[in-house]
Amino acid sequence: MRTHTRRAVLGAGLAATGGSLLAACSSGSTSGKGHSGHSGHSGTDGRTVARPVGPDGFVSPDGKEVAAAEKARARKGGTVRKVALTAAATRLDLGGRTVRSWAYGDALPGKEIRATAGDTLALTLANHLPQATSMHWHGLALRNDMDGVPDLTQRAVRPGGSFEYRFTTAHPGTYWFHPHSGTQQDRGLYAPLIVEDPKEPLKYDKEWVVVLDDWVDGVDGSTPDAVLAELRKGMGGMDHGDMDHGDMGHDMSAMSMTSKTAAAAGDGPSRMTMGATSKLLGGDAGDVAYPYYLVNGRTATDPQTFRARPGDRIRIRLINAGGDTAFRVALGGHAMTVTHTDGFPVAHQDTDALLLGMGERYDVLVTAGDGAFPLTALAEGKKRTGLAVLRTGGGAAPDASVRPAELSGKLLTADRLKAGPSVRLRSRTPDRTVTFDLTGSMAKYDWALNRLPYDPDQRYPVRAGERVRLSFRNRTTMWHPMHLHGHTFALGGGSGPRKDTAIVLPGETVHADFDADNPGLWMLHCHNVYHSESGMMTVLGYRK
Repeated sequence: MRTHTRRAVLGAGLAATGGSLLAACSSGSTSGKGHSGHSGHSGTDGRTVARPVGPDGFVSPDGKEVAAAEKARARKGGTVRKVALTAAATRLDLGGRTVRSWAYGDALPGKEIRATAGDTLALTLANHLPQATSMHWHGLALRNDMDGVPDLTQRAVRPGGSFEYRFTTAHPGTYWFHPHSGTQQDRGLYAPLIVEDPKEPLKYDKEWVVVLDDWVDGVDGSTPDAVLAELRKGMGGMDHGDMDHGDMGHDMSAMSMTSKTAAAAGDGPSRMTMGATSKLLGGDAGDVAYPYYLVNGRTATDPQTFRARPGDRIRIRLINAGGDTAFRVALGGHAMTVTHTDGFPVAHQDTDALLLGMGERYDVLVTAGDGAFPLTALAEGKKRTGLAVLRTGGGAAPDASVRPAELSGKLLTADRLKAGPSVRLRSRTPDRTVTFDLTGSMAKYDWALNRLPYDPDQRYPVRAGERVRLSFRNRTTMWHPMHLHGHTFALGGGSGPRKDTAIVLPGETVHADFDADNPGLWMLHCHNVYHSESGMMTVLGYRK
């Protein structure tokens, strides 16, 4: 089913202003929207919340400032890594279930890309889909015109067309890529991007990239577009986050509202959750009852097996590519040492389990025992699990229903981590604070920032060289993983870990500080794909 998202409708006028899309983003825009001054409204605690301003006077995504920043990132000796990818409709084997979906090639996740920090990635995306698409490089500080946001940083890649993404991979770490076009990310269009450190300080014998996902596309006629259409109908004033059934109690998450049908005939049964709650997430755990939860594209009944030897030191790179699900992850019989989050090193900490919101990544080290062990990804609040297996010896494979004790052991969240010394932000008073009230409800499905739904012509201004503080104040009954493009921020007023995606729980405020050192127009949004597509997105723009 082809739909026109709010982004596409709003962006159509921007792209039609004459000349290139990037010219429309510059100070020469003819849209006539907005104003050059600041205005604001009072938040519920009396503090002023700034409103965005119109499109005039901002750095263009292909401006000279962007080119200068990219030149500064380039390193001598870097090579050009050429890759060709095709986005197309295909059949995917999930392990016991085959579905029709969209993917990069015929595998799920798509084949990982590896580069070394300082290399230039030159990737040509060919679009064989029935819709326009794009490719966003999640977590990378890259040149703005390669960020992959249609109607903001580039024209969408039309069906039958192609686009070359070319940029320097400046920082080592665990990243991934996916479209920024409608709900396409909740299909099979994603893959890991690993940027290796030429001076890697960690010592390990093997590496295991683990991608977590929640899956609905092609199951009994469901599509992400139909799920979004159903969610936009709301719940008639009933907020499902008010129903608390505890953390590990009776499973109601699979009980979709079967008395309702999806938005259009042939688009499958209702996928709206009832009673998916989690104390870890502050109440409401999610909106969508997915039929499957996957680890590296496989269901729990037919999991991937990773083989190693007893005593091997294994680096596991965890990526949550889900659309609406946080995962609590543990490796049965093992403790994990956290070394990185969102690509950046942290002071090492041991833990039994980790919580990953959508878009977050963690790197951990484990020393492998002897046997077969479950890597379990519990869909937090939804009670079902994804599974992979670490095998170093004999013994029966773990059952799909296994729940290792580590899931209920020591749990580490980002607020308890500290940045590694090499990436710690230097102490500095913020030059600018931008406050974002996270607003909306399940009842009306009117998710927004500062009660303003997304408009690509409206930007919150920053200036190059500033220390900027983002204050996220969650006014909703739902948690939100907030993601900033093109930058990493430090949590906890600068003292915490460097991240690009941060969980903001209901009723809480999270401060995220970053240095404005990458000019352009940068998306800021909730990484719940259904919240962002309903309006919980905005733009930070560098002033000329």
